Amino acid sequence: MRFCLNVDHIATLRNARGEMLPDPVTVALIAEQAGVDGIVVHLREDRRHINERDLRLLRELVSTKLDMEMAAVDEIIKIACDVRPNLATIVPERRKELTTEGGVNVIDNIEALSNAIKELHEAEIPVSLFIEPDINQISAAAEINADFIEIHTGTYANAANEEEQFDELERIRLASKHAKKLGLGVNAGHGLNYVNIKQFLEIEDIDEVSIGQAIIARAVITGIKEAVEEMKQIIRQKK
Repeated sequence: MRFCLNVDHIATLRNARGEMLPDPVTVALIAEQAGVDGIVVHLREDRRHINERDLRLLRELVSTKLDMEMAAVDEIIKIACDVRPNLATIVPERRKELTTEGGVNVIDNIEALSNAIKELHEAEIPVSLFIEPDINQISAAAEINADFIEIHTGTYANAANEEEQFDELERIRLASKHAKKLGLGVNAGHGLNYVNIKQFLEIEDIDEVSIGQAIIARAVITGIKEAVEEMKQIIRQKK
């Protein structure tokens, strides 16, 4: 199973003060050196974290895989076709949401999604649809020529108890198997962390997971010691 890192939250921290640091591009390159299989960024219409500068630099510098999450809107599709990421993942997008809240409803948006996929394919960009672990939605994704699906794992991650978590994991398992039978690649993501990822290792049909917030949150703690020591060393030199 491959592991891709979403660096959106690094950009969120940078943008909180309108500064240049921390730089999500730098973090992405360090993550590649540490062994991630790819980098994920979501270029939102409101540019609340990743911006076009980040995206274009990442396209130039990322040596593994660049997965661009995006809404199926004309402006962002045009940017994707120009930048040409290794994968375009179409996600639902609402201005007031804190983060993506669920999967794309493929069945109710067949025409719009089909047109978006066609345009991205013309730019030779493989397309993934971020959807719920629902058999009918997955079948619809295959019908409109998606190359991959990314299963929304938020319900699993936020399960209230072990029984709910087990039931959702089984839904994901069956959905993944169904997608593979239809010839789709299978990714998964949203809310995965150092604890709940362990059960995913048993699902053979999932090719790749995308994790962001949990990794960035851990880095704030485990990386702070080195950052403080470096600053103390600089300050001591001024005495």
